[in-house]
Amino acid sequence: MKKILLTMSIFMCFLSSGTSLADEAMQKENIVSKHMVAQAILTAHYIDAALKAGLDTAAINATLASVAEQSVISEFWISDEQGNIEFTNIDGISFSFPTDPEADSQAAPFAVLLRGVETVVVQKTQPREFDDALFKYVGVAGVDKLRIVQVGISDSEMIEQ
Repeated sequence: MKKILLTMSIFMCFLSSGTSLADEAMQKENIVSKHMVAQAILTAHYIDAALKAGLDTAAINATLASVAEQSVISEFWISDEQGNIEFTNIDGISFSFPTDPEADSQAAPFAVLLRGVETVVVQKTQPREFDDALFKYVGVAGVDKLRIVQVGISDSEMIEQ
């Protein structure tokens, strides 16, 4: 009987430590989300200021690429009003956000930003649609017009931090 009680006690300690680990992971994800929202808001303001200053797409994309190279941000995706990518640090990928938030797509929830329904969308870390790499994405509404301003961080970048 003592062995059963001891085993149950060890099992309960294991379960409770697992719960705290899950809570710790959730807290870490929430902190990362808050920082990513700030990064996306700053990006939205940068896009607005850059366009007002007359910078072209190549110059804006070069700045986004430079920021991505020097930080944990892996990707920037900035759309026009229809969800088509207007600015990004990623070359060679043709991408458009769905305009229906109910579409069957990992990127669909961000469509609410195009409709002006929400100003911030935070997505949990999940497989990216075109290659299944684990990414966390956060998007905010544009400052200058209805658009999606999204930043993404790869799971490997989050683990290294």
